[in-house]
Formats: sequence, structure tokens, C-alpha cells
Amino acid sequence: MDDIRKLCDAVRETAFAVHTYFRHGHLEKVYENALAHRLRVAGMQVTQQQPLSVFDKDGTNVGQYFADIVIEEFLIVEIKAVGSLCAEHQAQLLGYLRSARVEHGLLINFGSRKFQIRKYVLSAVDAGPTILDPL
Repeated sequence: MDDIRKLCDAVRETAFAVHTYFRHGHLEKVYENALAHRLRVAGMQVTQQQPLSVFDKDGTNVGQYFADIVIEEFLIVEIKAVGSLCAEHQAQLLGYLRSARVEHGLLINFGSRKFQIRKYVLSAVDAGPTILDPL
């Protein structure tokens, strides 16, 4: 658990630096690229637009998501550039966590004047999330 906390702290600090430099007003892709670039420079394994398959109960592939950023293969980061985060954004990240069977996720909003970041922990595939906000 200590490793994920350190990783989340590093991502939070890097994302805040991106927000401070670019401020609000850019498209989501600009923030995604900037965050991914800075995390890679810091030596982290970062994948952008990682495909995540969604399977039905019988194993049939019923769709695919694309996670904005996956870090070190066990942290999904969903980037937004909106006025304020809402329930739909949370639901999107939780869907990604369930589909990927990943426990930890960050929802980051660069679109408001005030930097927004929320951490979500999905303790089991069928269990509800534990929301830890702020980091």
C-alpha cells in the first residue's frame, strides 16, 4: 500500500505542476500529453489511451474503453478539462477500474481555476468504491 501512496503523491504533485504551468482553458488532450510526458521524464512507465475490454457474464467481449493514462500498470488516471467534476466522471473511472480489474484510480480535472483531484479505490470487482478525497 505504501508504494501506491508514493505513486499517487508523485502523480498529484506532477499534475498540480502541469495545472500551475498551463492553467485552465486547454483541451483535455493537452493536459494528458503534458502529464504523461512529465511522468515519463520522472522515470515512470506510462501508457496513454490504454484499451480496456469489457466482458459480459459469459466472457463475451461487449465493448472497449480507452483509459487516458495507465501508470506502472496498476494506476488508472482519468483526465478531465471541465468546469467541475460530476457523478458521470466518477462513474466513468469506476467503469475503467472494474473493466481492467485495477484497484486504484485518480480522477483529475484541469479545467477549473481550482485544481481538482480525487482518488478512488475499488476494493473488489463487485464491491462499491472507497472514495479518498483529498489525497
